[in-house]
Amino acid sequence: MKVQIYTMQTVSEALAAAEAGVDYLGLTPSNRGLPGEISFATAREIADALKGKAERVALSVESDLGAIADMVAAVRPDVLHLCGNIKLVTPDHVRQLRETLLPLYPGLAILQAIPMTGPEALDHAAAFEPYADSFILDSVAAHIDGIGAAGVTHDWSLSRAIVERSKLPVILAGGLGPDNVAAAIAAVKPWAVDSLTHTNKPLPEGGFRKDIDKIAAFVKAARAA
Repeated sequence: MKVQIYTMQTVSEALAAAEAGVDYLGLTPSNRGLPGEISFATAREIADALKGKAERVALSVESDLGAIADMVAAVRPDVLHLCGNIKLVTPDHVRQLRETLLPLYPGLAILQAIPMTGPEALDHAAAFEPYADSFILDSVAAHIDGIGAAGVTHDWSLSRAIVERSKLPVILAGGLGPDNVAAAIAAVKPWAVDSLTHTNKPLPEGGFRKDIDKIAAFVKAARAA
């Protein structure tokens, strides 16, 4: 069972998370007020420090393909996580991104977020499948741009249906923490699990840093399941 954790904000916490056994470490290079967002320069610093220690994942909620390409050029992740509005970044747009980016960055993988809002998620996954390398099935919150960071679970039976139908590796996200990840794995049988909100340590002044103890507990519970 692979484990992905969002969102790293400093080199030190990223290295600590990698040491705790995380396989994929997520970065949020943005200036949109997203949870845990960092500058492109900080994201690149973290990505460079993680080379050879964990896979580097960078998300984008942008709908402008040029802006997405600029982020990839600045950060140089191993995985581009597309979690913007799927009405604005369509399967054909993902195809265009593949054609543009892969010749420039051989080995770059595309992780496509699927909003788990209802049965229509199965159709969305089928439409994106030819152009993505993997899926992340995530919850949606009205107050946060893009897909994810909602901190709540969704209908795992729909996620299980996508896992059963898809040819691609599937990451389950949305409200997962050390206490429920084993149940989620049992219900969905994903390739990997992801956590953001429930492995955070809230700061008194607002925002958060990662809780390495919670991350270690999440990894342990996921691997045991």
